[in-house]
Amino acid sequence: MQIYKVGGAVRDRLLGIPVTDIDWVVVGATTEEMLAKGFRPVGADFPVFLHPKSGEEYALARTERKSGRGYGGFTFHASPEVTLEEDLIRRDLTINAMAEDDQQNLTDPYHGQQDLKDRLLRHVSPAFAEDPLRVLRVARFAARYAGLGFTVAPQTLELMRQLADSGELQALTAERSWKEISRALMEDQPQIFIEVLRECGALKVLMPEVDALFGVPQPEAHHPEIDTGVHTLSVLQQSALHKLPLTVRWACLLHDLGKGLTPTEEWPRHIAHEHTGLKLIKAVNERFKAPKDCQELALLVGQYHTHGHRALELKPSTLLELLQSFDVYRRPQRFEEFIAACEMDARGRKGLEQRSYPQADYLRGAAAAARGVAVQPLLEQGFKGPELGEAIKRERLKAIKAYKEHA
Repeated sequence: MQIYKVGGAVRDRLLGIPVTDIDWVVVGATTEEMLAKGFRPVGADFPVFLHPKSGEEYALARTERKSGRGYGGFTFHASPEVTLEEDLIRRDLTINAMAEDDQQNLTDPYHGQQDLKDRLLRHVSPAFAEDPLRVLRVARFAARYAGLGFTVAPQTLELMRQLADSGELQALTAERSWKEISRALMEDQPQIFIEVLRECGALKVLMPEVDALFGVPQPEAHHPEIDTGVHTLSVLQQSALHKLPLTVRWACLLHDLGKGLTPTEEWPRHIAHEHTGLKLIKAVNERFKAPKDCQELALLVGQYHTHGHRALELKPSTLLELLQSFDVYRRPQRFEEFIAACEMDARGRKGLEQRSYPQADYLRGAAAAARGVAVQPLLEQGFKGPELGEAIKRERLKAIKAYKEHA
């Protein structure tokens, strides 16, 4: 039995960046031997075990063969005869197909170390094209390592293009796709993820609504970058620079989908794009089964982001309606995330990245004024039921009017 550290742990050590997850591969062992040493089995499809003390994953060396469509369409074969090189060749990228023993001796049959030096994301073998999930994975790695100068090798991009054209991407489950998308959006440069998907033709298959934004003009006075797709990528980039959570990043990606539906004769204006975009945001949410908080914020930001930008001009009654829509009394955090998304939208414009956004504090102040209305005095005055609701609304409107006058 020989044990090797593999994949990301080896790659990141060689890159000199912190190692988070450690995976191990075991050559020359059987399931019975692993169980005898106290390892706990966890893999349903292939033999993966948890170490009895560290809890780290140990997998038996295995080969795989394509047997159906999609990410799950593979037959695995694990046995003591499978070599380390045979195990490594089924991995996605050369930089993930290196192994080292306990003395840090490197096994690198597919030249991953050279590709690390050349800053290339290159596939290990033609079998790369058998797994559609790898299109998303490579785009995610491109987003993660863009800051270090990594790009996708042209030959790998060509295989990704073939996968996008083959119809195999449609075989991916919503859960697997969302796992990759959500991880990619939380990288330092999530806009690169979208760019790579677009470059290989996968974006128009997976998110045609986002792909449709490229080439759609906006008024240059408000959007010096003009192109709506370019603007969307800039907004996403800003959300990462400001270390915002996944909910906000997802909303930033989808906020302008309605502009993709504007008839060309109306360009570059996009009247009511906030409302036309809602059905598209809903469709994307459902396609990937995004978590509820991501879905809700994306729809709210899509509908109300222009309200955010015009906050200082809104009538008190409109401002109150906005606050009610977000349920700022019970869910203050969601309104904070909305404000953040609006600010990223304002900053995601060429040359305006550092511009101040006074609307943010103004909206916070309005929410605080509305929240400051005490219910107890109204109860003491005898209000109850629907009448109480109306009385609270009146007092909140009064509070917002007073706030607006003094702001």
